[in-house]
Amino acid sequence: MTTIAGADDLLFQGNDWDFSTIQRIHDTVADIAEKDLKLSTYPNQIEIITAEQMLDAYASIGMPLFYKHWSFGKRFAQHESVYRKGLMGLAYEIVINSNPCISYIMEENSATMQTLVIAHAAFGHNHFFKNNYQFRQWTDPDGILDYLSFAKAYIASCEERYGHAAVERLLDAAHALMNQGVHRYPGKKSLDLMNEERRERERDAERERMYNDLWRTVPRGPASKRRVLDDRRRALLGLPQENVLYFLEKTAPKLKPWQREILRIVRLIAQYFYPQQQTKVMNEGCATWIHYQIMTTLHERGRIDDGSFLEFLTSHTNVVRQPLYTDPHYSGINPYALGYDMMCDIVRIANEPTEEDRAWFPDLAGRGDATEALKDIWANYRDESFIAQYLSPRLIRKWRLFHIEDDPDKPHLEVSAIHDERGYRNIRRMLARQHDIGRITPDIQVVDVDLDGNRRLMLHHRVLDGGLLEPEEAARVLQHLADLWGYDVLLKEVDPGTLTVLEEHAASARDGVIV
Repeated sequence: MTTIAGADDLLFQGNDWDFSTIQRIHDTVADIAEKDLKLSTYPNQIEIITAEQMLDAYASIGMPLFYKHWSFGKRFAQHESVYRKGLMGLAYEIVINSNPCISYIMEENSATMQTLVIAHAAFGHNHFFKNNYQFRQWTDPDGILDYLSFAKAYIASCEERYGHAAVERLLDAAHALMNQGVHRYPGKKSLDLMNEERRERERDAERERMYNDLWRTVPRGPASKRRVLDDRRRALLGLPQENVLYFLEKTAPKLKPWQREILRIVRLIAQYFYPQQQTKVMNEGCATWIHYQIMTTLHERGRIDDGSFLEFLTSHTNVVRQPLYTDPHYSGINPYALGYDMMCDIVRIANEPTEEDRAWFPDLAGRGDATEALKDIWANYRDESFIAQYLSPRLIRKWRLFHIEDDPDKPHLEVSAIHDERGYRNIRRMLARQHDIGRITPDIQVVDVDLDGNRRLMLHHRVLDGGLLEPEEAARVLQHLADLWGYDVLLKEVDPGTLTVLEEHAASARDGVIV
């Protein structure tokens, strides 16, 4: 039931706002988030920036505190040109997974939009960052801001000492390998960014000890002894190793200490963003569902007027719109739309289930307390498992989803899953696989090093579903890898079951490019 309130109860009137308005909005939104939704968040820090600063943040992968690199300037110029022509809009906010959680909001936003983005970012994303297991496992929100400051200062000092060109060439190569610069599986040491400056000094001595042990294992003598030494060498090198940047940082024979530290910086930043690659649908769905609940509550309690609520609904509807595949704007599944619809569907199943829901979701259907059910899901799933577990037949019908098999060896497309029980399960499984990070990013691992001969570095790409690397892109990335390693590099694309070699790519280090 809508409560009619007087003008004095409104958080703001019209589009204008000042800093006291932002404070009032934040405090009111916080009250709903904490008391009504019972969210658990980091303390908030709201920063107000211009459109140009937002473009700059776009260019530096959403990190306004990031170090400098020419590619960021290139992206800035591209975005700015398109934005000034009115051909693209800007995000209303950027949020950093840190403690305190920093939300950057644009000064061009109206008061209504500032309310929306504070609800979306400062409480929706904030809650997800703090509670989801992927972020708890792989990120260090207490240390990220200090580490970004350290990284920016360190790279600037290297530019002054060794020259801008040398640092940029190193960053070019490191950025090319960022997707292969993460630990993918549990059991690896979690990020601890608080003590990085101190630990930087301790790593030099450890590297010297490791190199001495490594080169003592160069195989010599009879074949049986060589096999033992080969096994010891691979164990010492930690092979096979899926984190290529980590391997180069620790083992590349020609890199200087400052170059290793820059590789480490790029690697830790890549690891920091790793959870976001796996939770796009959930993260945006969570934040969108939360902002809708908060904005609706504000309207019901008379804290925003009908005009503001209509402005919010217009923006919200645009965000969760899913264009049809025939629409010129279609670019795949909109993660905001899918995530938000799944959150709403989970609430429906928890509160008003059908018999179909009871059969598919016996533990969720009719349990009530839908917000607690959502919070449990937000904490314990990633996109792949979330879709595999909670995409319902009803939502599949609403979205008109089918599984179409496009086999290049067959003359026709085949509709391999329709709207029956087996089809629902197949559609859900196939859509979940499209959000599996192991299938999105190629599985490339360092498997051996020929220390007894030409020091060639050998890697395998385990090919899934026939997905070979694009030759030209593979050649460019492999060249960067060879330049960092300092010697030849060989990449074999292999069938994961039989280890049959499907394709080979090779590159040789260029003198003076990196080392």
